[in-house]
Parts: sequence; structure tokens; C-alpha cells
Amino acid sequence: MRYQKLKGMVDILPGESEHWQYLESIAQKVFNNYQYHEIRTPLLEQYDVFARSSGDSSDIVSKEMYDFEDKGHRHVALRPEGTAGVVRAYVENKLFGPDHIHPYKVWYKGPMFRYERPQSGRQRQFHQIGVEALGSDSPAIDVETIAMASDFLHELGLTNYKVVINTLGDQQTRSAYHQALLDYLMPLKEQLSADSKERLTKNPLRILDSKDSQDQEIVAHAPSILDYLTPAAQEHFEQVQQLLAALEIDYEIDANMVRGLDYYNHTIFEIMMTSPAFGNKEMTLIAGGRYNGLVAELGGPEVAGVGFGMGVERLLLVLKQQQDNLPAPNYPDIYLVAVDQSSSLEVSKLLAQLRKVGISAERDYLDKKVKGQFKQADRMHAKFTLAIGEQELKEHKAQLKRMQDGQQVEVDLTKISDLITKVQEG
Repeated sequence: MRYQKLKGMVDILPGESEHWQYLESIAQKVFNNYQYHEIRTPLLEQYDVFARSSGDSSDIVSKEMYDFEDKGHRHVALRPEGTAGVVRAYVENKLFGPDHIHPYKVWYKGPMFRYERPQSGRQRQFHQIGVEALGSDSPAIDVETIAMASDFLHELGLTNYKVVINTLGDQQTRSAYHQALLDYLMPLKEQLSADSKERLTKNPLRILDSKDSQDQEIVAHAPSILDYLTPAAQEHFEQVQQLLAALEIDYEIDANMVRGLDYYNHTIFEIMMTSPAFGNKEMTLIAGGRYNGLVAELGGPEVAGVGFGMGVERLLLVLKQQQDNLPAPNYPDIYLVAVDQSSSLEVSKLLAQLRKVGISAERDYLDKKVKGQFKQADRMHAKFTLAIGEQELKEHKAQLKRMQDGQQVEVDLTKISDLITKVQEG
């Protein structure tokens, strides 16, 4: 039987994994500057954690969730997104208590699972990096979150992106707009797609997010939520815009943007980019917003929250298209060539000494001939080679060769510090 990975699953191999590590290291650097600390939550949660948070009308819950009954007859699910698990951990561990600093700022990274059609930049097991700030309803932290996302992209060397914002208002806003949307859409019900007809009774706001072309034509003329904002919601949104302007963050407003999950309210945003990696189509790189009722929905107190998530695969597609934005592979600083069997022990000892001081060193383990070892060093793009044999050990001297230009210099094998210096200097 031939074993293969499941559809929508991808092996991340050496040479590729270094790019992932680079992306994650930049995220950690930027998020640390904003005092966000890493949290790691389980891949597997109770089904209701996601059903209650994401909403029954969302595609994630209704179509895409990997859920099943485990051996203890519990209804469980692989996490389809990161926020709900973080909020569950926040509530369960009572991180809202007085012993903790507020807002409680965390970031996460890891695999998510959705049973959807695999495509470029999105598989059934995909990876997200995200942040959550819990405990403040200030517009300032909405803007800090957007600024941090922008800083992250800038640190990656990306600049030609745009920030798009909207507001979903407070509960009173949502109720009034919900009715206005129903009044507009009900006479057009038969023209809507099958999915949108179902959403019409569950959550008509989700129709604004439909990818169906007919639906999009209909919602283009729908009422705007901006016309139904309460004074408090209007003030919150105006402060967000003022703060973005103060930080010189350019933005656009899209009144039809609703995001794909039901827990959002007030500020929502997407950071979009047009790239050859997407066939010159505009795609969303980072998206998020405020979710003030989610902590209470999962059994906690009335605590505000705001955050964002990004797809790692999609970001890497952009970075690969701009090759100069990705780090070079980690090649060996030096490759030690064992000329004969009698020198193998000393080669291993020298290898260990070099590695202990932080030099990336390698040798042959397949009993290759000397010529084969030099070929292997060349294939590995080693910066230097050092051939050691019986004669070199007897005289305590060897030739250090710089592979780039073939230049050689004699080194004293009794003075390892000199060898280390020459390798470090390049």
C-alpha cells in the first residue's frame, strides 16, 4: 500500500520550514514590542466552544468544521480559528482577575483545520498567527492592534498594502440594522443564492459577505450600517479614525465589510494586498476586529476583546514572490574533510569544539572518498573546508580553503581559537 498525506494537508520540508521560522520570529519580535506574550491552546476543543463563538450561520460551523464524537462520547472539534480557544482559556484560567495585568495581551501561532476546497494559500490544515487583547473597550487599543499588524508587515518588507475598516456598531446598532436589512432583502429573497436564503432568517448580515455574484449585486444597493450607528457607536468609530490619522495610517472605509464570524462588533478591519502571488488579485493578508460579547458568551464576565489573525501560507506566497524578503538557508560555516580513517576521531573532536562556540560545522558520515567529501561540501554551500589526515595531524597544520574563491590559508591545529577567528571573519 502506498501511503500519502490526506487531501488538503501539506508537508513542510527543510528549506521551506526556515521561511516559517523567519515569519514566526518576526511576529514574536513585533508583538513583544507591544507587550503581547505567547499563549498555546489545544488543537482539540469542545464543539460548543466554536459553535457558540463563531455562530451557527457561519460557514465554519455549518460547513467546514472537523467535528466528531470521541471515545468518551464527547462532541469535539479541531480548532478552525484561534480566538475562541484563547477566550476559553482566558475564562477557564480566570485571567480576568485582579492578579493579572489588563488588557491581557496574548499572541498565538499554529495549525487550524477547515474542511473546505484546497486552493493556493489555503489548505484544510492551514496555519495562523494571531493576537488578542482582552479587558479594554477603548478605541485606542483597536488602533494599536491595526498599527501592530501594519508594523509586522512593514518588518517583513511589505509596503504596498491597504488598510480597510468598518464598524458593526453596538447591540442597538445591530438590531436596528438587522431589521433594515431584512426589510430590504425579503422582497428579493428568490433572487438570492441558496446559502443566502438560509442566512436571511439566521443572520442577514452574513449575506453582505457572500461570494455569489448575484448576491453581491443585490447587496451593493443595501442600506449602510453607518446610517444606523447609535451615538456611542458613532463616537467609538470616529475616535478610531482620528487615532489612525494621528498615527499616519492610511485607511479606507468599506460599509459592506462584515467579516466571516458572528462574534465581531464595533471596529473590524482587513489589510489587503494585490500581488502576482495571487494572480494580481486583491487578497486579505490580515483581518480582525472587536468582539465585546465573546467572553461572556463562553461563560466569563462582560469583558471586551479585540484581535486579528493572519494566514501564514498566504503571507509566504507573497514573500516568496519577493525573494529578497526571505532569509537565505542556513549553510555550514565549515565542512571538515577526513582524509583517512585514522583522522576520523580527531575530525569529530574538532567538529564538537567548533559547534560549542556557535560555528555551524559538518562532516561526512557515509565513508565517502576525499573527492566525494569535497563535492558534498560544495553541494551544502559550505563557506570553508578543512582537510585533515595523518600528515596534517602529525604536523599540526592544515589548509583552510574558502570555497567561494578557492583561497587557502594554513592554520595551526593546536590553536583552535585562530581557526575559529578565521572562520568567523569569513
